[in-house]
Amino acid sequence: MSFERFEKKIWLATPTMHGEEMQYVRQAYETNWMSTVGENINEVERIAAKKAEMPYAVGLSCCTAALHLAVKHAGEVLYGKPAISHGALEGRRVFCSDMTFDATLNPVVYEGGIPVFIDTETSSWNMDPVALEKAFEMYPDVKLVVSAELYGFPGRMDVIKQICEQHGALLIEDAAEAMGATIGGRQCGSFGDYAAVSYNGNKIITGSSGGCLLTRDIEVANKARKWSTQARENAPWYQHEEVGYNYRMSNVIAGVVRGQYPYLEEHIARKRAVYERYQAGFADLPVQMNPIVEDTEPNYWLSAMIIDADCMCRQVRDDSRALYVKETGKTCPTEILETLAKYNAEGRPIWKPMHMQPMYRMHDFVTREGSGRCRTNAYIEGGCADVGADIFERGLCLPSDIKMTAEEQDRVIAIVRSCFE
Repeated sequence: MSFERFEKKIWLATPTMHGEEMQYVRQAYETNWMSTVGENINEVERIAAKKAEMPYAVGLSCCTAALHLAVKHAGEVLYGKPAISHGALEGRRVFCSDMTFDATLNPVVYEGGIPVFIDTETSSWNMDPVALEKAFEMYPDVKLVVSAELYGFPGRMDVIKQICEQHGALLIEDAAEAMGATIGGRQCGSFGDYAAVSYNGNKIITGSSGGCLLTRDIEVANKARKWSTQARENAPWYQHEEVGYNYRMSNVIAGVVRGQYPYLEEHIARKRAVYERYQAGFADLPVQMNPIVEDTEPNYWLSAMIIDADCMCRQVRDDSRALYVKETGKTCPTEILETLAKYNAEGRPIWKPMHMQPMYRMHDFVTREGSGRCRTNAYIEGGCADVGADIFERGLCLPSDIKMTAEEQDRVIAIVRSCFE
């Protein structure tokens, strides 16, 4: 079946501006606060903390910076202040989400930690609490967990927090993709001992970049602010007693974020409409959309789907290429993504699990059963031993831009459906 190519590209997710953002950017310009201090930053920190139901927020250059400072602080709390030449987690294991973007765990490596990857649960596509319990049985000395909330569809971060408390471990909640989502009516970003949110260009609201570290502890907030401004001491000259970073948020970028926050709920509602249109359009296809866990409300940032295993055509992927064999009535993520691209629409593969990444393949990986390793094309052999690898093998992210019209989305749905013919 042939379709008309989209004249204007249908994107995965792009910024949606409303006009008020320029008011605050202009304010920064006209008052000459073109720096990493100013009213816009103060307001973003106030609004971010209130929205996340946390006492304190620290505006930073990106979400990764927030995660890094959280990891650094947690390491010093747990293991003491390191020598200048060492990271705060030097040689220590840290339990990390497996199916996520690598920014979730890169800060662990910055600080000398050793990621141990925890498998994904089928019911949420997030860190599996059962596998986390198994990991604590295997490595009882671990005292730090870094857990992400995938695509704005939260799992059981509340249960993960309880497990951490039972084992005397600290929790860093990577809520980069989940701003505005809730678990039991409670905001994502409020479960961890530390949390981070993102204002990257494709997130639910954006400043083009930027992020916030969220905390209940004023001492953590103060320490993060100090570290983020090159760890300058309170002295009449530039005095330094520890390593610092240039991580503060720009007052100009904060102006964009400040103008975006009032539209968070509107963006969530429009993302939900995109998800529900896909759900209805694929109702009779052998696919499953992002799962929604009971008593959670997603922000629906990215709509994703997985193909039923018995409707997957043969697909082989190495570290940079993918091949498939077309079969009637079957398809695979590679075929769907290539077909969308052919008609000028953007999709993406599901996050490739960290334990499958070249730099982490020799790291420990824990499933519900204990240690595990992915088998290539495991679904062909009768089921994958680890859930994240299976979701990656069968899944893809669909165009989820809220400026996509219903008519455009109907055409996207028709294109995807054609791949099963």
